[in-house]
Amino acid sequence: MKKLLKVKVFGAVQGVFFRHTAKIKADELGLSGFVRNEGDSSVYAEAEGKERALNEFLEWCRRGPPAAAVEKIEFSFNEPSSSGETSGKFLGFGIK
Repeated sequence: MKKLLKVKVFGAVQGVFFRHTAKIKADELGLSGFVRNEGDSSVYAEAEGKERALNEFLEWCRRGPPAAAVEKIEFSFNEPSSSGETSGKFLGFGIK
């Protein structure tokens, strides 16, 4: 069953290849969605996929790449629709 994960990562997470390595991890896990820098120096991502893959991506976000210093994360999972599918609005995983 697919779900949608929304995650915001705080700390020293911009300028440390967080978005680039998040895309690599998402691609490895077969997730679709995007990652972007926010004006408050955080990084925001939305990812769709199987719950197990999303949980693995979330655990990766807690650490980030080696140069990152993650202080905290905020996240939510959206439940699938009655058909068991998410929006399907993403094609692949992109960097914004």
